Amino acid sequence: MTMSAMIVALLIDTGLGWPAAIFRAIGHPVTWIGRLIGKLDDWLNLEQAQPWQRRLAGLIAALAVIGLAVKTALVLRGLLPGGLTGTLLEGLLIWPFLAVRSLHDHVMAVARPLALGDMDRARGAVAMIVGRDPDSLDEAGVARAAMESLAENASDGVVAPWFWGMVFGLPGIVGYKAINTLDSMIGHRTPRHEAFGWAAARIDDVANLIPARLTGLIFAGVSGRWRPALAVMARDAHHHRSPNAGWPEAAMAGALGVRLSGPRVYADRIAEEPWVNAGAPDPMPADLLRGLRVYRQAVAAILAATILFAALAALWS
Repeated sequence: MTMSAMIVALLIDTGLGWPAAIFRAIGHPVTWIGRLIGKLDDWLNLEQAQPWQRRLAGLIAALAVIGLAVKTALVLRGLLPGGLTGTLLEGLLIWPFLAVRSLHDHVMAVARPLALGDMDRARGAVAMIVGRDPDSLDEAGVARAAMESLAENASDGVVAPWFWGMVFGLPGIVGYKAINTLDSMIGHRTPRHEAFGWAAARIDDVANLIPARLTGLIFAGVSGRWRPALAVMARDAHHHRSPNAGWPEAAMAGALGVRLSGPRVYADRIAEEPWVNAGAPDPMPADLLRGLRVYRQAVAAILAATILFAALAALWS
């Protein structure tokens, strides 16, 4: 049932995203998970505790969140009926855990004003998806930040949940989103979370190991420039500060013939990151639109692969 349900979820999310009216009415499952993480952070992350105690508390918190998420998904899946009704209901349950439309719309909100030369709107839009100081970004900086966010979040928000959903069904996709939300909330090297969030960050690294590389391969395959995309990915992916984000970013950089990563300014510091595809020019507004086209082609390839897998599974059964 899960493969057919994944097709349903991909189609719904590509068409609708997560409508604002639904969010206002009930919120979003990821925000529900986030509230639980916030409570555990308040209760267990004690500043007076020793670093090893905070690491242990963080591990307990991470396992509790992931375990509860997976258990809830198992219970819900067990309640589903068979046949077409069950497939449609499972697709509806999977739908919120994909971010196909929302990622596209957030990056397009940067690309449109950037292409028109409206830097104020472009900086305001890019500030919604990256943590950099938007006032420090010129045209190339805005395009680069948005493209990096597109590449990295294509892995975290689309390919990884799809992958774990295809492998383990609804519990896999819900468990992955719990892991990813833990990392985004507490997996930071800050005084408060360096010890408490250590386990969350390491678990997220493992969960994204395959999907990040798969995302890079998909970008390379659909871009029409698979040789340079694969070459840059093989050469530069490991230069990235993240063990996983460098793979889709490097593939996108190679596919579009631009450079990504590099030094960036945050509110409290300057990060001297190495360049990915260093010899290439900076991305321009037109390159960001090209990157969105690669992203749409990647989503189409994922949908086509899911349909093929579902058809083969039906023939096999």
